Amino acid sequence: MIRMVLTAFALCCTVSLAQAQSCTVQATDKKLAGAAKTSFLTKCEKDAGASCDKQAADKKLAGAAKTSFTNKCVKDAVGG
Repeated sequence: MIRMVLTAFALCCTVSLAQAQSCTVQATDKKLAGAAKTSFLTKCEKDAGASCDKQAADKKLAGAAKTSFTNKCVKDAVGG
């Protein structure tokens, strides 16, 4: 039982660290180039935008505050 809990915890920590990396770092780690890198970064940016929009909604942001938060959040996620 303890082994299962520790394994689950380790898996959660690994997933959290992977999500914390920027899209650019992930693309470099995967050694992507050309069209594959462009496609990956586009999808990653789109996913980051959706995630950031959800975070802004959870924080009940609206108007300029939401736009500013979302833009910074996406920029941080993409790594630019």
